[in-house]
Amino acid sequence: MAELGQHGHHRALLRPHRHPADQALWAIRHQEYRARLMDLAPAGEYRSSYREDMTIFPTRNSRRAVLLGLILACGLPFLLGRYELGLLINIGTLGIAALGLNILVGFTGQISIGHAAFFGFGAFASAWLHERWHIPVALCIPIAGAMTAVVGLVFGAPAGRLKGLYLAIATLAAQFILEDFFARAQWFTGGVAGRITEPFALGSWVADREESYFYVVLAYVVVMYLGAANLIRTRDGRALVAVRDHYLSAEVMGINLAYYRTLSFGIASFYAGIGGALYAHYLLFVSVEAFNILFSIQFLGMVIIGGLGSVMGSLMGAAFMVLLPEVVQAGADLLSGSAIDRALKLGASISFLREMAVGAAIILFLIFEPDGLARRWRLIKSYWKLYPYSH
Repeated sequence: MAELGQHGHHRALLRPHRHPADQALWAIRHQEYRARLMDLAPAGEYRSSYREDMTIFPTRNSRRAVLLGLILACGLPFLLGRYELGLLINIGTLGIAALGLNILVGFTGQISIGHAAFFGFGAFASAWLHERWHIPVALCIPIAGAMTAVVGLVFGAPAGRLKGLYLAIATLAAQFILEDFFARAQWFTGGVAGRITEPFALGSWVADREESYFYVVLAYVVVMYLGAANLIRTRDGRALVAVRDHYLSAEVMGINLAYYRTLSFGIASFYAGIGGALYAHYLLFVSVEAFNILFSIQFLGMVIIGGLGSVMGSLMGAAFMVLLPEVVQAGADLLSGSAIDRALKLGASISFLREMAVGAAIILFLIFEPDGLARRWRLIKSYWKLYPYSH
């Protein structure tokens, strides 16, 4: 600390703040800042205030890169086919829900094995709102997110006082309870027959094709990801991280653990509800069987592969999980008719190979890259920033 103070590095970060969340996190931020200086930041990079350290876009080039990326994304419907755009839409909807789970698991240190159930509740809620109350689809999506957040708070209230294995069992119970509710509540979900949904419409503009619905999902991705990035910069967001890093120290400093754990469940459910509603109005049909425990495991895989505690890593993990089956399918097509195909019978077992590939990817990331794709991306950026120097 003295060394950083002598060189003028981040003096504002070293002062304890009045709010308990700030007091619980200032030492953690100090350690993270030192690690970033040693591992990622080039020599001569100084930050003289807490605001500079917590900014979303630390440099002008990063802001330009994001703006350029958004411009290129807006041009994708003119360059890609409907199938490719469908994959991007799935990445966006699943990425929003995965971000909510990452706020719960990666930023707060909780666990949830029932995220797919909340994803499904948002899908059914949006369809029900439009059919029962004739609310425009554009309004049904955020209202469905709010309804899902309320359901998440109901299940999160008792779960907020649990941890470890007990919390995992509680979220697993939420998964099965909501699955049973979906199958029995015909007035809400249509029962086992499912429910037909309407396409997104805004006035006379109807997004009933991939080329138009892509922009709807892109807008929600930008808003939801910016919202999550700003949430982590607030006092409540820092309190969530403090609960994750050392809940005993956070409690001693006055942070209400039950409140923030329950709040994280509500936020995660809100994101899941938004993603589920977008998913429903893209497929134009939602079925009870789609939101099972295996889907929840896939959401956990997205968070693990993308990187725990990383906002952008959630989108990377969703992209990985959506594109991995396509890569497996392409590999099977290349081997079609070969000796390997005849020995392994790839054509008949391609569905099993996809599940095996997902499981193998999660295991390999846990062993060789536990911080996920987000850390690897930071290292790549750091390499080119520091090249050709090693410090």
